[in-house]
Amino acid sequence: MFDVSFRRSSMFDGSFRQSIRDRLLPQQTRDSFCPGEDKTPVRCCSYRYFSDKITGFVTKSQDVLVTAWEMGTSDPRKIIFSAKMGLALTLVSILVFFKLPGSELSNHYLWAILTIVVVFEFSIGATFSKGCNRGLGTLSAGALALGMAEISALTGQWADVFNSVSIFLVAFFGTYAKLYPKMKPYEYGFRVFLLTYCYVIVSGYRTGEFMETAVSRFLMIVLGGGIGLLVNTCIYPIWAGDDLHNLIAKNFANVATSLEGCVNAYLNCVAYDTIPSSILVYAAVADDPVYSGYRSAVQSTSQEDTLMGFASWEPPHGPYRSFRYPWKAYVRVGGALRHCAFMVMALHGCILSEIQAAEEKRSVFRNELQRVGVEGAKVLRFIGEKLKKMERLNPIEDILYEIHQAAEELQSKIDKKSYLLVNAETWEIGNRSKDLTTDEIKISNLDEEDVSRRILAHKSQSEATIRPPKDWDVVATNDPSPAAIRSQQSRTEIQIQKQPSWLSRVSLMLPPGDEAAKMYRSASALSLATFASLLIEFVARLENLVNAYDELCEVANFKEAVIVA
Repeated sequence: MFDVSFRRSSMFDGSFRQSIRDRLLPQQTRDSFCPGEDKTPVRCCSYRYFSDKITGFVTKSQDVLVTAWEMGTSDPRKIIFSAKMGLALTLVSILVFFKLPGSELSNHYLWAILTIVVVFEFSIGATFSKGCNRGLGTLSAGALALGMAEISALTGQWADVFNSVSIFLVAFFGTYAKLYPKMKPYEYGFRVFLLTYCYVIVSGYRTGEFMETAVSRFLMIVLGGGIGLLVNTCIYPIWAGDDLHNLIAKNFANVATSLEGCVNAYLNCVAYDTIPSSILVYAAVADDPVYSGYRSAVQSTSQEDTLMGFASWEPPHGPYRSFRYPWKAYVRVGGALRHCAFMVMALHGCILSEIQAAEEKRSVFRNELQRVGVEGAKVLRFIGEKLKKMERLNPIEDILYEIHQAAEELQSKIDKKSYLLVNAETWEIGNRSKDLTTDEIKISNLDEEDVSRRILAHKSQSEATIRPPKDWDVVATNDPSPAAIRSQQSRTEIQIQKQPSWLSRVSLMLPPGDEAAKMYRSASALSLATFASLLIEFVARLENLVNAYDELCEVANFKEAVIVA
C-alpha cells in the first residue's frame, strides 16, 4: 500500500527533470540514497538474529490470520463453500469405511474421492461444467479402451506393440483436438479422456480385466460427481450468473466514481506529489478510488468471460427463468462499459501528466467540464441501478439528453475560447482567405449535400456534432484544400513518428521569451484541449452503451420501467 499525497500543480515549480525524479521515487526510496545511515549487520546464530526471526514469524502469522478473517467476513460464501466441500468428502468416506454398496468396488473408491476434489467448484455452473466433462471423458475413453482391448487380443504376440501404438495415436489426436479453439470449454474433458484411456489399457493389460476396470472407474466417478452436485446444488447454491450480473452492475458505479474523481481533481489542479509505482506498472492500488474504479472495469474482461462460460451451464434459477439465457448480452454490455472506461483512464492520464494547463485557463471551462462530468456519472449510475433491478429504460425519457446538452455547451465554449488552447502567435493565417474564396467557387458547382460536407471541412472540430457522419474520413481525405492536405499529412506523421523527447530536457525556469518556454506553454495549453476532447469522446461512447443495454433488456425480457407520475 502506498501513501498517496497530493500537491497543486504549477507551471513553474522547478526543474522538469527533478520533478520527474521526485514524483516517481517514493520518499522512503529517496531517503535510502542518503549517505550516513547506520545499518549494523546482524551476525548469524546470534540472540538478535533468532529474536528477529521469531518476531517476524509471529507477525506474519498474525497477518495471515487477520487476512483470513477479513476474507471470511467480507464474503461468507467462502466459508459455506468450504463446509460443503468437507461434507461431500465425508459422505464419500463413509461409503469407504463401511464398504458400501459392496466389497468388490472398495478398491476403486479412490476415484470417487478424486472426482469430488476435482469437480467440486465454487459456483454451480463450474461444478456442472467439470462434472459433465469428467463424465463424458470417462465414458468415451472407457468405451474406446474396451474396443481397443478386443482388437489387441486378436493380435497375439503383437499386443504390446499394438497397445503402445494405440496410446500414442489416441494421445496425439486427443491433444491436437483439445487445442482447437472451439474445444477450449472441453479441455478438462480431453484430459480425463486421455487419463482414463491409458489407465484402462495399462491396468486391464496387467490384470486381464478390461471390462471390470472400465466399469468400476465409471461408476465411482458417477458416484463422486453425483454427491458433489447434490451437495453443492441443494445447500446454499452459489450461481455464476448472479456473480456476472452483480459484477457488471458494480462496474457501472466504479466507472462513475472514477469519472467524477478525474474531473474534480483536474479542475481543482490536484496532482500526485509522488506517483505510486503500482500505477506506473498498472497494478492494484487500494487507497486510490479514482484509479481503482476504472481499473476494475478494464481488468474484468477475463472474469466476465469465465463467469459467462460457467453461467451457460446453469439451469434456470431465480430471475433467470429460461434455458439458454442470453449471458452473452451481459458481456456485450460490459464491453461497451469498458469502451467508456478507456476514456476515463485517459482522463486520469492527463492528471498524471507532467505537462499541465494553468489554473486560470482551467477555470474558464470549469462549469462546462463540471457539468459533463456530473451528468456522465449520473447516466452511468442510473443504468447500473436499472441493471440491478433488471428494468428497462423509460422509452419516453431520453437519459442522454442532459449530457448531450452539456457536451454541446462545452463544444461551444471551446469554439469561442479556442485562442486559449493554442499559441495564437504562431498561427499561419497566410492564404486562408484565398483558400476559402477558391473553395467557395468550387462549392457553387456542388449539390446541397456536398456543400454541407465542404463547409464542415472548414469548420473547427468543436462546431461539429457529437456524433460525426460515417463518411467523415472520406470527406477529409478527398478535400483538395491545402489546409486539409496539411492536416492529413500531420496525422500521418503523428502515427509513424516517435514521440519527441524534448520535454524530458526542458527546464521550467526559462526566460519568458525563450523558444523552449513557448513550446512548453503551447503544450500545457493543448493539455486542456486534450482533457476536454477526451470528455466529449466519452459522451459519444455513452450512446453505444445505452444501445447495448437496450439490447440486453430485449433478449433477457427485463420488466418494464416504473413510471413515476
